[in-house]
Amino acid sequence: MKAHRETYGPGAILTPANAVTLARIALAPVAFAMMLDTPRRSSWALVAVWFALSTSDLLDGRLARRHGATRSGAFLDPLADKVLALGGVGIMCYLGRFPWVAFVLIAAREVAVSALRSSYVRKGLAIPASKLAKYKTFLQLGAVGWVTLPPTNEIEWLADATLWVGVVVGLVSGAQYFFAGSRAATSMAR
Repeated sequence: MKAHRETYGPGAILTPANAVTLARIALAPVAFAMMLDTPRRSSWALVAVWFALSTSDLLDGRLARRHGATRSGAFLDPLADKVLALGGVGIMCYLGRFPWVAFVLIAAREVAVSALRSSYVRKGLAIPASKLAKYKTFLQLGAVGWVTLPPTNEIEWLADATLWVGVVVGLVSGAQYFFAGSRAATSMAR
Protein backbone atom coordinates (compact mmCIF):
# COMPACT_ATOMS: atom_id res chain seq x y z
CA MET A 1 0.00 0.00 0.00
CA LYS A 2 1.35 3.39 -0.99
CA ALA A 3 1.87 5.85 1.88
CA HIS A 4 -0.09 9.10 1.72
CA ARG A 5 2.10 12.15 1.43
CA GLU A 6 0.92 15.66 1.97
CA THR A 7 1.44 18.13 -0.85
CA TYR A 8 1.57 21.89 -0.51
CA GLY A 9 0.42 24.57 -2.88
CA PRO A 10 2.64 27.36 -4.19
CA GLY A 11 1.46 29.76 -1.47
CA ALA A 12 2.32 27.47 1.46
CA ILE A 13 4.87 28.65 3.98
CA LEU A 14 5.12 25.97 6.68
CA THR A 15 6.40 23.04 4.66
CA PRO A 16 9.04 20.39 5.47
CA ALA A 17 11.39 21.88 2.84
CA ASN A 18 11.03 25.37 4.28
CA ALA A 19 11.65 24.01 7.80
CA VAL A 20 15.00 22.60 6.64
CA THR A 21 15.86 25.85 4.87
CA LEU A 22 14.96 27.96 7.91
CA ALA A 23 17.06 25.65 10.10
CA ARG A 24 20.01 26.21 7.72
CA ILE A 25 19.61 29.99 8.07
CA ALA A 26 19.16 29.83 11.85
CA LEU A 27 22.19 27.57 12.37
CA ALA A 28 24.53 29.49 10.04
CA PRO A 29 25.61 31.87 12.86
CA VAL A 30 26.62 28.82 14.93
CA ALA A 31 29.02 27.74 12.18
CA PHE A 32 30.30 31.31 11.79
CA ALA A 33 30.92 31.62 15.53
CA MET A 34 32.78 28.29 15.48
CA MET A 35 34.95 29.55 12.61
CA LEU A 36 35.85 32.67 14.56
CA ASP A 37 36.41 30.79 17.82
CA THR A 38 38.25 27.73 16.57
CA PRO A 39 42.05 27.87 16.62
CA ARG A 40 43.41 27.74 13.06
CA ARG A 41 39.79 27.76 11.72
CA SER A 42 39.47 23.98 11.88
CA SER A 43 37.97 21.32 14.11
CA TRP A 44 36.02 18.14 13.52
CA ALA A 45 32.96 19.69 15.19
CA LEU A 46 33.10 22.59 12.74
CA VAL A 47 33.57 20.16 9.84
CA ALA A 48 30.43 18.28 10.94
CA VAL A 49 28.34 21.46 11.33
CA TRP A 50 29.51 22.93 8.00
CA PHE A 51 28.95 19.63 6.18
CA ALA A 52 25.41 19.37 7.61
CA LEU A 53 24.57 22.96 6.65
CA SER A 54 26.05 22.61 3.17
CA THR A 55 24.52 19.25 2.27
CA SER A 56 21.09 19.85 3.83
CA ASP A 57 20.36 21.92 0.72
CA LEU A 58 19.95 18.57 -1.05
CA LEU A 59 17.37 17.52 1.56
CA ASP A 60 15.24 20.64 1.26
CA GLY A 61 15.30 20.32 -2.54
CA ARG A 62 14.20 16.72 -2.34
CA LEU A 63 11.42 17.59 0.10
CA ALA A 64 10.26 20.44 -2.15
CA ARG A 65 10.07 18.12 -5.15
CA ARG A 66 8.21 15.50 -3.12
CA HIS A 67 5.71 17.79 -1.36
CA GLY A 68 5.42 20.65 -3.83
CA ALA A 69 7.55 23.70 -4.51
CA THR A 70 6.41 26.99 -2.98
CA ARG A 71 7.03 30.66 -3.66
CA SER A 72 8.41 31.06 -0.14
CA GLY A 73 10.80 28.17 -0.73
CA ALA A 74 11.91 29.69 -4.03
CA PHE A 75 12.91 32.78 -2.02
CA LEU A 76 14.26 31.10 1.14
CA ASP A 77 16.42 28.39 -0.44
CA PRO A 78 18.68 30.76 -2.43
CA LEU A 79 18.74 33.07 0.61
CA ALA A 80 20.13 30.25 2.77
CA ASP A 81 22.76 29.51 0.13
CA LYS A 82 23.77 33.18 -0.01
CA VAL A 83 23.96 33.47 3.79
CA LEU A 84 26.19 30.40 4.03
CA ALA A 85 28.43 31.19 1.05
CA LEU A 86 28.88 34.90 1.75
CA GLY A 87 29.18 34.36 5.49
CA GLY A 88 31.66 31.49 5.23
CA VAL A 89 33.84 33.10 2.56
CA GLY A 90 33.60 36.47 4.33
CA ILE A 91 34.80 35.02 7.63
CA MET A 92 37.67 33.23 5.89
CA CYS A 93 38.63 36.58 4.30
CA TYR A 94 38.44 38.28 7.70
CA LEU A 95 40.70 35.57 9.13
CA GLY A 96 43.17 36.08 6.27
CA ARG A 97 42.60 32.67 4.70
CA PHE A 98 40.92 33.85 1.48
CA PRO A 99 41.59 37.11 -0.41
CA TRP A 100 38.99 39.86 -0.12
CA VAL A 101 38.80 40.19 -3.91
CA ALA A 102 37.10 36.76 -4.02
CA PHE A 103 34.47 37.93 -1.53
CA VAL A 104 33.89 41.17 -3.45
CA LEU A 105 33.40 39.29 -6.74
CA ILE A 106 31.02 36.79 -5.11
CA ALA A 107 29.02 39.53 -3.36
CA ALA A 108 28.86 41.73 -6.49
CA ARG A 109 27.56 38.80 -8.53
CA GLU A 110 24.90 37.99 -5.91
CA VAL A 111 23.72 41.61 -5.69
CA ALA A 112 23.59 41.98 -9.48
CA VAL A 113 21.72 38.72 -10.07
CA SER A 114 19.29 39.38 -7.20
CA ALA A 115 18.55 42.86 -8.54
CA LEU A 116 18.05 41.49 -12.05
CA ARG A 117 15.74 38.69 -10.91
CA SER A 118 13.73 41.13 -8.78
CA SER A 119 13.27 43.52 -11.67
CA TYR A 120 12.04 40.71 -13.90
CA VAL A 121 9.67 39.39 -11.23
CA ARG A 122 8.05 42.84 -11.10
CA LYS A 123 7.51 42.51 -14.86
CA GLY A 124 5.93 39.08 -14.43
CA LEU A 125 8.93 37.11 -15.67
CA ALA A 126 10.62 34.34 -13.75
CA ILE A 127 14.23 33.35 -14.33
CA PRO A 128 14.77 29.96 -12.70
CA ALA A 129 18.06 29.01 -11.08
CA SER A 130 20.45 27.38 -13.49
CA LYS A 131 22.41 24.21 -12.88
CA LEU A 132 25.61 26.22 -13.14
CA ALA A 133 24.41 28.47 -10.30
CA LYS A 134 23.87 25.36 -8.15
CA TYR A 135 27.42 24.21 -8.92
CA LYS A 136 28.68 27.69 -7.98
CA THR A 137 27.12 27.35 -4.53
CA PHE A 138 28.49 23.83 -4.12
CA LEU A 139 32.01 25.02 -4.99
CA GLN A 140 31.93 28.07 -2.72
CA LEU A 141 30.60 26.08 0.24
CA GLY A 142 33.15 23.37 -0.57
CA ALA A 143 36.02 25.86 -0.50
CA VAL A 144 35.04 26.89 3.02
CA GLY A 145 34.63 23.22 3.91
CA TRP A 146 38.18 22.40 2.81
CA VAL A 147 39.52 25.13 5.10
CA THR A 148 37.69 23.67 8.09
CA LEU A 149 39.34 20.26 7.73
CA PRO A 150 42.16 19.68 10.23
CA PRO A 151 45.04 19.95 9.41
CA THR A 152 44.49 22.60 6.75
CA ASN A 153 48.12 23.11 5.68
CA GLU A 154 48.26 20.02 3.47
CA ILE A 155 45.19 20.89 1.38
CA GLU A 156 45.24 24.70 1.32
CA TRP A 157 45.78 24.58 -2.46
CA LEU A 158 42.53 22.60 -2.80
CA ALA A 159 40.56 25.21 -0.86
CA ASP A 160 42.07 28.00 -2.96
CA ALA A 161 41.45 26.22 -6.26
CA THR A 162 37.87 25.36 -5.28
CA LEU A 163 37.21 28.97 -4.26
CA TRP A 164 38.50 30.43 -7.53
CA VAL A 165 36.67 27.88 -9.66
CA GLY A 166 33.54 28.78 -7.66
CA VAL A 167 34.13 32.49 -8.32
CA VAL A 168 34.54 31.93 -12.07
CA VAL A 169 31.53 29.61 -12.28
CA GLY A 170 29.54 32.23 -10.34
CA LEU A 171 30.47 34.98 -12.79
CA VAL A 172 29.63 32.78 -15.78
CA SER A 173 26.28 31.77 -14.27
CA GLY A 174 25.61 35.44 -13.49
CA ALA A 175 26.12 36.26 -17.16
CA GLN A 176 23.70 33.44 -18.02
CA TYR A 177 21.01 35.12 -15.91
CA PHE A 178 21.48 38.39 -17.78
CA PHE A 179 21.23 36.65 -21.16
CA ALA A 180 18.21 34.58 -20.06
CA GLY A 181 16.48 37.68 -18.73
CA SER A 182 17.17 39.59 -21.92
CA ARG A 183 15.76 36.74 -24.04
CA ALA A 184 12.67 36.45 -21.81
CA ALA A 185 12.03 40.20 -21.95
CA THR A 186 12.45 40.23 -25.75
CA SER A 187 10.03 37.32 -26.25
CA MET A 188 7.52 38.95 -23.87
CA ALA A 189 7.68 42.20 -25.84
CA ARG A 190 6.71 40.41 -29.05
